[in-house]
Amino acid sequence: MDRRHFVKQATLAAAGLMLLPNYTRASGENFPVVRVPEAKRKFKSKAVEKLIAEVKKNCGNKELAWMFENCFPNTLDTTVDFEMINGKPDTYVITGDIDAMWLRDSSAQVLPYLPLCKEDKELKLLIAGVINRQAKCILKDPYANAFYKDENKISEWSKDHTAMKPGIHERKWEVDSLCYPIRLAHGYWKATGDASVFDAQWLAVAKLIVQTFKEQQRTHDKGPYHFQRDTANPTDSVPLAGYGYPVKPNGLICSAFRPSDDATVYNYLIPSNIFAVHALQQLNEIVGNSYKEPAFIQEIAQLKQEVEAGLKEAKVNTEKYAEIYAFEINGYGSYNLMDDANIPSLLSLSYLAPEIKDDPAYRNTRNFVLSDGNPFFFKGAAGEGIGGPHVGMDYIWPLSIIMRGLTTQDDAEIKICLDMLQRSHAGTGFMHEAFHKDDATKFTRSWFAWANTLFGEFVWKVYREQPQLLN
Repeated sequence: MDRRHFVKQATLAAAGLMLLPNYTRASGENFPVVRVPEAKRKFKSKAVEKLIAEVKKNCGNKELAWMFENCFPNTLDTTVDFEMINGKPDTYVITGDIDAMWLRDSSAQVLPYLPLCKEDKELKLLIAGVINRQAKCILKDPYANAFYKDENKISEWSKDHTAMKPGIHERKWEVDSLCYPIRLAHGYWKATGDASVFDAQWLAVAKLIVQTFKEQQRTHDKGPYHFQRDTANPTDSVPLAGYGYPVKPNGLICSAFRPSDDATVYNYLIPSNIFAVHALQQLNEIVGNSYKEPAFIQEIAQLKQEVEAGLKEAKVNTEKYAEIYAFEINGYGSYNLMDDANIPSLLSLSYLAPEIKDDPAYRNTRNFVLSDGNPFFFKGAAGEGIGGPHVGMDYIWPLSIIMRGLTTQDDAEIKICLDMLQRSHAGTGFMHEAFHKDDATKFTRSWFAWANTLFGEFVWKVYREQPQLLN
């Protein structure tokens, strides 16, 4: 199944809501049980259940508490497949309603659980298994974005004009697909103190990531990757023989696709390159701690410096917003001013790379992307937020509302985000891929684990830092 789904019609959505028990938003009222029954859950974590019970007990807003109970454990309840292979933990994680493991989504789906690993050894083992599975995937093909558990399974996209292999679901090259596994591995190590995942296989992965990034700097040639798809949808294919429009080498890394799985307009996707700088810093820390590889450490540092130098071209002066970051550039002076809801986005930069939060250009950019200056910022009766070409105009992605809440310290803005998310679930108790700006019952993807778990991360953060906003 493709990630691109048809939008549900209001009549179908309304019919689906009729299947849920009636409830009201009044505090103290019962809410329908929509979470997967315990006996059918893929994985059970005592630490996660303990946290859910605590939040439900202390959260004055009972609807948000109910949504947290449904959403935060959704990845564990429905998407993970854990086993031991040759004495090592191995965890396959689907994205939800598609039986494939995205490197990006699988990382983002389990990252919020890292703080609980110290008190839950089984959860720790599960996440170590994700790191090991991702290593296998990257070694199979560093340019692929999504994989199957079955090494021999043939994808519905097997006829794409690129070097497809069995076991690969889709081969859309996205810079962030190799940044997220670094972020997960580094976060796991810091949260648990366990460096055992950094074995010879992981070192081979690290070297392949650096090699791939350097190939896609396209300093001397276009590199080995190209991609085209026979499709009526232009954002699912790459022009000019599958290499994209020309870029002028400047140190940045080309990304054929955005984290939405839509093709880039200009190959230098700025949010992903900023994410890459942060990931390379984390990679250098890992390699310096776990491997005696001084030459490789220097290679990583040099690559990071080159990408940072290229990012000097990413800032654009605007009359209304002053200096902001472009979404995409090509090195020739062309740029694309917009943002997309999928992460990494311009909005998400201080979440993925906290060092950027005090950059005036980032603060200006944040103002820009949350305004009508961004062609994919939508505002209507059901809420306001960022969408993108992937599902079309006027559809807001809850990911963007969650990220807005995670990248502000302003209580009023956090409360606005919580209220919009509470109104957007359309009676289901879960987040969705996107909903119509004027009618939240028109939504895409009823089972999208990334959005569910990230919503849980947001609520948990508010619970720890501004609990009064949950009353």
